Parts: sequence; structure tokens; C-alpha cells
Amino acid sequence: MNKILWIFLGCSTALSVFAQDISLRHDLDGKGLDTLATLVLRFNDELKGKGRVLLQDSRGLENRHALPHLALLDPDDAMEFFGTRPRFRPLHEVMREAGQKFDATQFYPQVADAVDDASGRIQALPMALALPVLFTNRAALRKAGVDPDQPGKTWWELQKVAGEIYDHGGKCPLTTARFAWVHSENVSAQAGEAVVGRVGKVDKVLANSMVNVKHLALLASWQKSRYFHYSGPGREGNRRFLSGECAMLTGESSLYAEAKRAGIDVGIAPLPHYDDVYSPKPADVLPDGAGLWILAGHKKDEYKLAARFVAFMVRPEVQKEWVHATSYLPMMPAAVTALRDSGIPQNLLDAVQKRLSVSRKGSTRARHGPIRDRLHEFLGEEVALVWSTDRAAKEALDNTVRRVNEAIAPMAPPAKAVAAPRKQ
Repeated sequence: MNKILWIFLGCSTALSVFAQDISLRHDLDGKGLDTLATLVLRFNDELKGKGRVLLQDSRGLENRHALPHLALLDPDDAMEFFGTRPRFRPLHEVMREAGQKFDATQFYPQVADAVDDASGRIQALPMALALPVLFTNRAALRKAGVDPDQPGKTWWELQKVAGEIYDHGGKCPLTTARFAWVHSENVSAQAGEAVVGRVGKVDKVLANSMVNVKHLALLASWQKSRYFHYSGPGREGNRRFLSGECAMLTGESSLYAEAKRAGIDVGIAPLPHYDDVYSPKPADVLPDGAGLWILAGHKKDEYKLAARFVAFMVRPEVQKEWVHATSYLPMMPAAVTALRDSGIPQNLLDAVQKRLSVSRKGSTRARHGPIRDRLHEFLGEEVALVWSTDRAAKEALDNTVRRVNEAIAPMAPPAKAVAAPRKQ
């Protein structure tokens, strides 16, 4: 008996030395969480006791400041996940050091563009991205006498639809999720306007163009008319749409699967655009969302295990399972068939695949980092005053741009000491 006990203790000691655990923090629920948990379990089984990935729900943590190894998040949510803005390690660097094959060209160009740096190197695994779309509660549109298959291609057409819904008793015709991404970055992209541009030798935010001012002023007029209800800068609007409170939502395409499971007769259409700008590009929308980010400050062996997990998640069969369950965008062409089986209209899927395949050369989107963080933070603060006071749209956007550019301005070099003149 003692011999068996010693053998067991010896095995336990060996496992404690050689087995490696890493944590993956997330805020998923429902089908997304079930699928991720299943995939993690499968990955752990493949390791045969030589390591594990442990899931960690960000919403039930006593200590958010104890940083995990991996996090599936939109960097906009960093404060909620960690209570701070931690440092991340570039994914391409971790994969290279771990000896794992990782080719940025295997990703759809626009998917890679959402998570790469200025040199085209992938910073995080883009496994939970979406496109901005217009969701409609088809039953609410029918009640208002609106064709549920024609909710409006332009913002001007959408105004008429929102008016009909309100006139027929709808308390909340339209709300939104992820305001800065949808109503700043994508409005600019569709109008062919750069969000970030090079001015001299530094990057500057350019989010106060004429189309941005026009759009925010339009939304402010809708807010006063009760056509549009601002729910917050993040994903707060999703709950209002899924509950049936709001008839329409501009937000992330990945919500489609959840809306179907909620029993909504949901419609999904391209994000409206302005057709009265020079050379409009309605299809030029920007993929965005959560990625699998690797946090800095961990051990070499832990990074090797993280790299193995990333390599597992990019397998075609794993991608297909993930995309089919969640409606997130496929990272690579190998997984696009899974999205086609999710029930999203064929014509929209064709447009999605075409958009994701567009070259990222010449991209002017705001990349993850200080510029984008400040843009979303300050825009959220400024538009809150547009809804609650009489602050003009132009003033709010001018303030946003000024504050961002001041915050990201390089530190001025210290003044050189001036030698005192010699006495003659």
C-alpha cells in the first residue's frame, strides 16, 4: 500500500513539474462559451497531461489585477477585464519564439488588417470579429407597414423607416452598439475618409470630417425625435434589441446567431451609408471585435503552450466549428463554408467574403493602441454631452480630435541649456 502511495506521489510530483497550466480570460456566455469550452477540452486532451488551458470568466473574478496568460477580448474592454490597460505581447513574436508555423498571408486581408501593426505583423488571433450591420425585428417593421426586406440602404431611407415605426407606436425604433466603431470609423470608411492620417511626421486622428459632423448631427436630431435611442458606448444596445424593446440595431454581425436563438424574426442588412458624398463606398466596412491576445510578463514555457493553443485554434476543422456556433467572421477562406450554414442570407455572405478579400494595402483605419483607445474613450465622453445638452455635433467632434491628438502627441524634447556668455 505504501509503495503504491509513493508511486502515486511520485507521478503527482512529476506532473507538477512538467505539466503547465495557462489561463484564458473571457466574457462569453451561451453557445459561444459552450463551444469554446468544448474546444479547450479537446485541446487539453491532446496534450495528455502535459499542460492545460483553464477558462476564466472575467465577470466572476475577485481579483481582476492578477493577469491571465490569454484573453479573448476587444481591447476597448481592457479596463473591465483587468482594471488597467496591461501590456500585450505581439502574437507573431510569440509564435516565432515557440517555433510554431504562423503565416499572416493565410488570413483574409481585411481580417488581418483588424489586428496587425503598421508593418503587417499580426498582434492577436482575430477569432471573434464581426462586420457592422443593420439588424431589424421583422415583426416590428411589418407592424409599421414597412417591407421587412427593404429596411433602407441609406441613412436618409432609414430615417423614414424609424419614423414609421415611431408613428405606429414603437417606443424605440433604433439603437446601437459599439458607437465609435459603427458611427465614426465605419461612417468615415464608407465615405472614403481616413480615420487616421499622417500629418508631418506624426499620426493624427481625423474623425471630424464633414461626413462625421453631418452624421452625428443627424443622430442628434433623431434622438430628439425619439427615433434613435443611445444606449451607451459599448454593447449595451444589444440587450434592448434582443429583448424586443428596440426595433432596429446597428451593431456586430455576430449577434445574428444569438438573435435567432432568442426567437426573434431577425433581419440582417448592410450598414446604411450616405449616397450624397463624393464617391461613396458602402461596402468598405471595417471588421472588428475581440481577438485572442497574449499578455506580457509570463514564462517561456507558458508562452510555448499559448502558441500551441493558437495553432490548434487556426486548424480549419476547429475554425469551422467555432464560426458555425458563433457567427463570428471566418479568419481564413477554409472556414467560410461554416458561416454559409448559419442561416445568414446568401447575398450578404457573398458581400462579406468579397469585402474580407480586399487588399489591406493603403489602410487608414485606427489600429489597436493608444490612438484608437483614446478615440473611443473621448468620443464616448463628448457624444454623451450631445445627447444630454445642446452641444453641437461639430463642437463635440472637434473636441474629440483635439483631445486625442494632444494625448498622443510625442513628448517634446527637453530644451537645451544655453551657455552663459563669457565675460570679456
